[in-house]
Amino acid sequence: MKHDYVEMGFAKIDTDRKRRTGFPEVVFCEGKTDEFLVSIYKKMVEDEGSAFGTRATEHQYEIVKNALPAAEYDKVGRILMVPPKEPVEQEGLIAVCTAGTADVPVAEEAAQTAEYFGGKVERIYDVGVSGIHRLISKTEAIQKANCVICVAGMEGALASVMGGLVSNPIIAVPTSVGYGASFHGLSALLTMINSCANGISVVNIDNGYGAGYIATQINRLAVRGNKSYDS
Repeated sequence: MKHDYVEMGFAKIDTDRKRRTGFPEVVFCEGKTDEFLVSIYKKMVEDEGSAFGTRATEHQYEIVKNALPAAEYDKVGRILMVPPKEPVEQEGLIAVCTAGTADVPVAEEAAQTAEYFGGKVERIYDVGVSGIHRLISKTEAIQKANCVICVAGMEGALASVMGGLVSNPIIAVPTSVGYGASFHGLSALLTMINSCANGISVVNIDNGYGAGYIATQINRLAVRGNKSYDS
């Protein structure tokens, strides 16, 4: 049996993933040693022409950039990327919304993931339920999106409210933002899972990457469908 991966001993780079799934492999940087991380990035850039990683530190950025000068780092979303030489064409529309400013780091992980995979993203931040007029003022823009990512901590009520306002799928991302009884995002997770609003799916606590990936899949389907309809 043919194995389409690169054996590195400490890692197996999945070189066949883009063909199988439509998405290249992504690096989870947290916890990796400096030597392993640099080796993985170098190999992925050699084979794919680019590399994208989540949960990176500034130290990890510095060591990767030393080996790969084209590396870029976003300290808010903690994204460490070596971008492709040719810009990726961004299609469709994904709205990334947050309840508060403290939720932005997780939202940026989601937004930048979707952009790396070719989705056009509109950011709509700080529209939580404690000042619901802010959300209402942006409803028309949110309704135009093929998919909505809703990022919220505390009690996570924003996803339910948004579920009653838009027709397209919502991916709810609970964050670990909140005081003691929020239990590091568990309260928001349970609220979102138990929502009475329709059309809401939920990813794990602080999993912006997972939301960005799923949103891209939905957005791609919408783009293909529109192209087929137009033709």
